[in-house]
Amino acid sequence: MKLLGFLLVGLAAGWLAGKVTKGRGFGLVGSLVVGLIGSFLGGYLFGLLGWSTYGVAGAFTSAFVGALVLVLLTAVLKRSGAN
Repeated sequence: MKLLGFLLVGLAAGWLAGKVTKGRGFGLVGSLVVGLIGSFLGGYLFGLLGWSTYGVAGAFTSAFVGALVLVLLTAVLKRSGAN
């Protein structure tokens, strides 16, 4: 059940990150995948900063931040031609 919750939070965070960064996203499916990867990235970044997340709201916040960082990072790399 914990894995299902993690997946759902990551999907929702990716969808929201895609909406916030209009024009820089990857479409619906791409945004969902970015959200899943961003969940891992957000957890890692929050761990580096020493921030703890608790519950669904904390998991969503770290997943959203990770997805947002990932979308913005890929947009910068795409713009610089580093693909």
